[in-house]
Amino acid sequence: MSAFSTLAIYFIIWWLTLFTVLPLGVRTQAEENDVVPGSVESAPARFRALRVVLLTTVIAAAIHVGWYVVSVKLGYGIDSIPRFAPKFY
Repeated sequence: MSAFSTLAIYFIIWWLTLFTVLPLGVRTQAEENDVVPGSVESAPARFRALRVVLLTTVIAAAIHVGWYVVSVKLGYGIDSIPRFAPKFY
């Protein structure tokens, strides 16, 4: 597998992980009783971008290493998944 393919897969995993990490630990403006005029009450009171990026990078790296070991080193791929439905062709 080329380095570009590996980086592309890491980017996809990172992007998907970002959307799972974003809501973790967020306190809304309504919970903080500090609603800024013109914003929604459900908006974050403090957005910690560095924390989100670092946590996403660590989790995505762990998932990527797991994927790399299973697919490249152990040789399991999409064809290794058993078929439960009959083939109709």
